[in-house]
Amino acid sequence: METKVLKFGGSSLADSNQFKKVAEIIKSQDSRRYVIASAPGKRDEEDQKVTDLLYKCYILSENEEDIDEVFKKIENRYNGIIEGLGLDFSLKEEFDKIRTSILHHVGSDYVCSRGEYLNSMILAEYLGYEFIDAEKRILFLEDGSFDSEKTNLVLSEVLKDNRYAVIPGFYGSMPNGTIKTFSRGGSDITGSIVARAVDADLYENWTDVSGMLMADPRCVENPKVIDFITYKELRELSYMGASIMHEDAIFPVKQSGISINIRNTNAPEDNGTMIVPEVDLNGADRIVTGIAGKRGFSTINIEKDMMNIEIGFGRKILEVLENNNLAFEHLPTGIDTMSIIIISDTIKDIKEKIKDEIYEAVKADNVEIEDGLAMIAVVGRGMVKEKGTAMRIFSAIKDASINIRMIDQGSSEINIIIGVAETDYIPALKTIYSEFVE
Repeated sequence: METKVLKFGGSSLADSNQFKKVAEIIKSQDSRRYVIASAPGKRDEEDQKVTDLLYKCYILSENEEDIDEVFKKIENRYNGIIEGLGLDFSLKEEFDKIRTSILHHVGSDYVCSRGEYLNSMILAEYLGYEFIDAEKRILFLEDGSFDSEKTNLVLSEVLKDNRYAVIPGFYGSMPNGTIKTFSRGGSDITGSIVARAVDADLYENWTDVSGMLMADPRCVENPKVIDFITYKELRELSYMGASIMHEDAIFPVKQSGISINIRNTNAPEDNGTMIVPEVDLNGADRIVTGIAGKRGFSTINIEKDMMNIEIGFGRKILEVLENNNLAFEHLPTGIDTMSIIIISDTIKDIKEKIKDEIYEAVKADNVEIEDGLAMIAVVGRGMVKEKGTAMRIFSAIKDASINIRMIDQGSSEINIIIGVAETDYIPALKTIYSEFVE
């Protein structure tokens, strides 16, 4: 029997009407057996996410302030969903337990995880599925990192005895039993973990858009939907800011070669985007799969004559970064120059310190730090077999009178990254999109 794992985001489970859409989607195919639920998201622009309300309760409690007003909003939100679904079901005992835990200053991870926990209980009740708590099934190591192999063993054993189940997303537990959450958007990761544990045929990630777009719609008008994208391409685009799902959600399914289908809860008839292990390069319908970017970068420019023959030069530079707990994004070099691309916020208070330490470490001729850089990644498996792709990018940028300040190409040849001034960021995105899509 085919097995599908489905994850529904916060907007998909924001109220009782959305619950009904979700149930209809799940029940339409018998293969849709395991469901991961997020906490209720916003119902409109003025609304608040339940997770944000829970975190507000945590902060109020830590400051010895009254949580009653905010906690009542949380209760009303869930009770409204239950009433709208016509369920004979109560969360009173759970509310009491959570409220007491908050007042006794339980950890923030526990508090923030309760949104998914309560929503999953309601969804399991509405579907008639088994509720399986992620606590003690999604496991972390002592250092807080995810314990992939032990989780897979434990979860596989539990789920093989449950034909249909709802599992809360976003959290698991530490070896000492305390709740531990993934970073925001972590329900995507839970879905991927469950898909691996049951050796799913497909992982469906349901959200409020009909797939991944080729570019940011805030920058490019009506960008096209990506039909197929590989794991590698998604990682490159996610790194540069494309945010259709949590980028770490790729790893569990990648191990088992399970594809992911991004679908729209509000338009289930749309095919969405398929994220797949590999695609035949001869079948690539577009040279470029997607374009993504970020602002907020700085460049540390280092000059020193004959640096190319100085043993240990690069190591000394990187040691300065390491000693200041800094990570770099890109490292383009020349014969007598090195540029380090770094996130501006990480060095905003220590620029002079970094410059002085680099001078001292390598006896540099000159060290300068420039802010206001934006990075744009052009990603596509079709670039490998297509001649002249880089020339088309650079020519389009030149014709738009935009200066390229940095160029980097990955060894896999599926991406080209350019740096431009932040003021040129949106024009550059539009220009590149126009060159390859319109």
